[in-house]
Amino acid sequence: MAEKEGEPRTTRDSIYRVARSIKRRDNSLYNALRSIYQDSLFVYEISNLWPKLPLLANLRCGLWYSPRFDATCYFKSTDGHTNNLSFNTSRLNLHLPLLAGEKGGCIIIDSTRKGKRFPDSMSKTIPMWCCVLNRSIYNHLKRLCDQLNDAGFTTDDHGDSSIRQLLDKWDCSLHMPLWVSKTEKASIEARLDEWTKQLEESGADIASLASCLRKPLRPLWVSHKTVIWLNEVPDHESWDFTPLILVSASDSGEVQQYRTNSEFSWSYIPGAGDDEESWSRGLSPSVFWTHVDDIIDSGPEVCNQKVAEIVESDRVYRAQRGQEAPQIVVKSSKANNGVKSDDTLSLSVPKPRVDEESIVSWLASTNLALGSSQVASKVLSNDCCILNCDKNPVSVPPSHLEEHLHLPMMGSKFDRFSILKNLPTAVNFAKMKMSVGKKLLVCCQDGEDISVCVCLAILISLFNEEGTFDGGRSFEEKSITKLEMRRMLIFICKYAVNARPSRGNLRQVFGFLTSQRENSDE
Repeated sequence: MAEKEGEPRTTRDSIYRVARSIKRRDNSLYNALRSIYQDSLFVYEISNLWPKLPLLANLRCGLWYSPRFDATCYFKSTDGHTNNLSFNTSRLNLHLPLLAGEKGGCIIIDSTRKGKRFPDSMSKTIPMWCCVLNRSIYNHLKRLCDQLNDAGFTTDDHGDSSIRQLLDKWDCSLHMPLWVSKTEKASIEARLDEWTKQLEESGADIASLASCLRKPLRPLWVSHKTVIWLNEVPDHESWDFTPLILVSASDSGEVQQYRTNSEFSWSYIPGAGDDEESWSRGLSPSVFWTHVDDIIDSGPEVCNQKVAEIVESDRVYRAQRGQEAPQIVVKSSKANNGVKSDDTLSLSVPKPRVDEESIVSWLASTNLALGSSQVASKVLSNDCCILNCDKNPVSVPPSHLEEHLHLPMMGSKFDRFSILKNLPTAVNFAKMKMSVGKKLLVCCQDGEDISVCVCLAILISLFNEEGTFDGGRSFEEKSITKLEMRRMLIFICKYAVNARPSRGNLRQVFGFLTSQRENSDE
């Protein structure tokens, strides 16, 4: 914007400070949490329309909008961005169609700050994913039907007749919301064959999906502007498809909404749960919902202090039970009569209380597991070793020190080579311990990213094609390709459904494997 002639610089600076002050006030912690609470009432209302369908949060934003979720999924908006369309086999979410097939559908919760009714994860990523899975299942059923015909079975044998009936009704078309342009839809349709082939070559267990899903997947979209007649809500079992009901939790109004109740005034923030690191001050969704009444009733003036007390109390609770509870320093800025001042609060990094069985995932019969460092010390035993990739150590008794290796790693977002540099030591530790018949748990902070990448390197380096540990004897015969990595990653995700490794971290694994292969060829 051009400067106005004759306007004093001090005046411009003063206007800028006031604007910044208003923005900080509108984006305050209380406004974010109060907005989330308001949106959760809408989520509760929609979930009650189909009470038999499981409720899923699309990580991470969706996790804020309900105190109860039956499962989670991970669809990224970036996979549906215009000019960046992709079908990512590292985020197949194959547990979702299995759950939807068992329960008759699912309700998925997400939100967006960008003034749109739906995030791109719901407008494009999930519809593309549904279509590709439907096409792969159709191809599988058709091949099965052709095999039965070639074997000479009649239409009454081995369920061939029912397979044909299923094929006749199976919908493989791409279903997109009306606000996606015809041009963009055509661009997506042009790539469906490529993506379907990519899925089928990845080694995904399409047969299990086909046996579980009796109707094709299809997305439906629900937002605050959706009109639903409560006396005419359709039964999900009456549809000729398996519904994925995509609920955008937030109101997409473009105009700033100021709301009041009998006690407080507050400013509504659409998609407040997004980018939680920038506003949550150490609060996690699980802790928020445990103390939701105290936080909402505290009001905007004392909300920050109330949250600090709750987070610190939760940190002490976990520390007393031997769980990891490190502290971080958070700076908060607040305006006082137009003058900016900083105060420093000591808060803990939020780690939700988790169940040991739900966070440790054993990878079939490989004796290899991955999980969160929070439960690592409970799994440690004479026949189970720990490879801890978290930056924080875990509590290990002196008698088990030899069964434990602390190898701190950081993701590529913070260190582009941390995983690459540490993988040789990690794989050697795994080889040494598993060669004598011991089990191995690989853990990181959340059990979803770095530990997945380390397990991927161990499986490709030390296991043969049948999934049997051979200490690396078959490694020289393997072709180290991204396709091979995808196939092994899909195997891991079959057992660790929350696995979501980042592309940067996977690139480090690929770099390690190719360098190891080059060294073995010399």
